Amino acid sequence: MRQRNSLTTVLAATLIATALCLGATASGAATTKAKPLRGVFKLTAGECSAGTASGTYFRMISPNGTLVKGPFFDNPDSLCTDKSYTLASPGTQGGLITGKYQPNPTPAFSAQGGALASDIVQPQAFTAINFSISTNKTDPQTQNSVPAPSISDRGGKLTGQIEAWSASWNKLSFNQGSPKPGGGHPGITEPLSGTYSASTHAFTITWASQVVGGPFNGFTGYWHLTGTFVPAK
Repeated sequence: MRQRNSLTTVLAATLIATALCLGATASGAATTKAKPLRGVFKLTAGECSAGTASGTYFRMISPNGTLVKGPFFDNPDSLCTDKSYTLASPGTQGGLITGKYQPNPTPAFSAQGGALASDIVQPQAFTAINFSISTNKTDPQTQNSVPAPSISDRGGKLTGQIEAWSASWNKLSFNQGSPKPGGGHPGITEPLSGTYSASTHAFTITWASQVVGGPFNGFTGYWHLTGTFVPAK
């Protein structure tokens, strides 16, 4: 009888200790708040090695394709063996700035139709015509008002919105934000996500955005940004 009571006591103590640990873990998770990151997400230039891309790059997925298997649209101007990767280099402002806009210049295009925006990334050849990126208070394609980009860190995981991200090419603009202007996620559009190191400030950000309208209607852009975050002073 004493042995049974002892076992019961030990079991009860174990259950209580487990419950306390789980409660502490849940409480700790609940108190971890998302911290807005305001500053410059300075980009690492994209590069290719052994057939795979790293750094900052862009891929375009054909209609009815998937993020993993494609099929992917080939850019004949790509510097990679796999032409579906279009590499990007940091612009004059180093990369993406949160909490403010990095709008198109005036004019936004050259006489030949090449994009001239150079704050976020340098214009890059895409099928013989330069494309580039801007963020504008009024989205150039939809003419909707959109918020400035915002990204937050919660325990090393990044979330946010990049609704204003706009790609310019051949005198045309394509919203490539997530969510889309108005908050939607058509097709295989995926929310912004990523990782962040509070000690080194290294980050990786990805999202996907389906093109709605225009000559690339139904295609989806996949964006992969890496680099170092520099907080605003």
